[in-house]
Amino acid sequence: MAAYQKIKPYNSAIQVQAMRARYPQFRAKKNKNGDIIFTGELQVKPELPFYTVKVVYRGSSSPHVFILDPLPVNGAPHIYNNTGSLCLYHPKNYTWNETRLVAGDIMGWTAGWIYFYEYWLQNNHEWIGPEVPHGPMPQ
Repeated sequence: MAAYQKIKPYNSAIQVQAMRARYPQFRAKKNKNGDIIFTGELQVKPELPFYTVKVVYRGSSSPHVFILDPLPVNGAPHIYNNTGSLCLYHPKNYTWNETRLVAGDIMGWTAGWIYFYEYWLQNNHEWIGPEVPHGPMPQ
């Protein structure tokens, strides 16, 4: 019988290394709480603007993702009112933990959010991205 292998969590150094490899335009900085702040520009299609994005990696807590520039318009969908961070997934469909990389799902979903947001802006506020109705989220 094969031995059970526990999946090892990624530490902050591995998170930084993965972001540098996949998103070299992002810079990493550690804040006073020990969180890693990734900031950089993301352009999802040549005809769309560059977005300045900030991702706060918080270890075992879900990362927070913010659009810094251009700022989303008031009433933009899928932004948490309490934090201003993007709603990228529903916790019943995905659970963040330290065995996941910010450079993986989180950055891919951030690019998707930008694409759907741009469509929403240009098409009478119709959100064509995936969504699940849900109430307030835990911190």
